[in-house]
Amino acid sequence: MPIETNTSLKAYNTFGIDVAANKFVSVNSVEELKKVLANRGNDPLFLLGGGSNMLLTKNIEALVIHLNLKGISVLSENEHSVQLRVMAGENWHEFVLFCINNNYGGVENLSLIPGNVGTAPIQNIGAYGVELKDTFVRCEALHIETLSEKTFSKKECNFGYRNSVFKNELKGEYIITSVTFELTKTNHELHTSYGAIQQELDRKGINSPSISDISEAVIAIRKSKLPDPTELGNSGSFFKNPIITSEAFQAFRLQYPEAPFYEVSPTEFKIPAGWLIEQAGFRGKRFGDAGVHKNQALVLVNHGNATGEEIWQLALKIQKEVRSKFGIYIEPEVNVF
Repeated sequence: MPIETNTSLKAYNTFGIDVAANKFVSVNSVEELKKVLANRGNDPLFLLGGGSNMLLTKNIEALVIHLNLKGISVLSENEHSVQLRVMAGENWHEFVLFCINNNYGGVENLSLIPGNVGTAPIQNIGAYGVELKDTFVRCEALHIETLSEKTFSKKECNFGYRNSVFKNELKGEYIITSVTFELTKTNHELHTSYGAIQQELDRKGINSPSISDISEAVIAIRKSKLPDPTELGNSGSFFKNPIITSEAFQAFRLQYPEAPFYEVSPTEFKIPAGWLIEQAGFRGKRFGDAGVHKNQALVLVNHGNATGEEIWQLALKIQKEVRSKFGIYIEPEVNVF
């Protein structure tokens, strides 16, 4: 568990931004993590999981801890359901595939989301009508200062849309070390109405889909829209889909009746940020090596040698244009450092 110095983080972030960590260490267990934290001195900390939800705009003058905690274990099960404890360093999509292969239902709509399990609760990841909180039972976390371990229930996590207590009141205080999920073994609740899932199933002639069929449909849809980070640097959806009030929505619909939308509640409506960005003229545009993906305007990309700052300036330009055209503010989903 040696601490390296001046380590490139290019291979540790999906944008492929080449910045350096002042100090870098990879930990493989909670005990190793405790030891590193106990002996860090006055070094500020920077926690690194799958590197999929971040944009690095400068060198990291901190002790970068790469969380490489691995393992999936069955805590309990009966004929209808199973509880799995998944360590924070497990790749999210590989965990989803593990569930599919074992006929554990509940996360199939979350296929191919980049990143690791430990960071998934922080922003309550979601896609195609399903969110992490739907199968979440609890998570274990380590307090950075006291090194005490705490278990957080679903209620204590205070999940919201791409939000949790770990992004707000407890931001920077805890490191999630494992997450426990409850998944179905029989009578899976299938979600096929959101996005193009049903169309993809119809295209394949599937009338009674399995969780594997839904996973494969989601993967096909995502691959058609989203670039592979190993081929084109990106962090998936860069912006959150904005939620506006019913009053603002009525005014918006009068001006843009063709715009897609989703009703969140009788008083709130969600507008796809990708549609707003595309209508503002950014889809497929390139500014040096920083650009907007040709198939999905919600995705900002690194065509090779863009700096994090160049990508961030593009994001700010998009925000400004969308607000000017539609009067709607789109908030970044990625963390910018």
